[in-house]
Amino acid sequence: MSYVNVTINGRQYRMACEDGQEDRLLKLAGDLESRIGELRGKFGEIGDQRLEVMAALTASDELMDAHQRIRALEDELNALGDVRAAAGEHARATQTAVAAALNMAAQRIEKTTQTLNRTVGGGIAMG
Repeated sequence: MSYVNVTINGRQYRMACEDGQEDRLLKLAGDLESRIGELRGKFGEIGDQRLEVMAALTASDELMDAHQRIRALEDELNALGDVRAAAGEHARATQTAVAAALNMAAQRIEKTTQTLNRTVGGGIAMG
């Protein structure tokens, strides 16, 4: 367990975090501090607690939007996977049908060749 000192809205806080997460915690605190500063610039001095709550709500709103976009992208990805699977099944069915048609054509050609050999060559193979 590590500890990091962060500054949020002009106040220092000693925060615990997992080892290796110190930089991330500092960036998160910096983001929150930046949001509070932006809100202070828009609304002036409306109270520290109110600015902090507004900043937290803004971050939460962005997070909720991101979760909704992720869910929509996951749904789209699943739908694309279904389309891909259906296309693969269709391609396999098409391959099977083409192979069967080619086999039938080859059999007819073979039959026709045998008939021609008997008729033209008098039973002697011609090539």
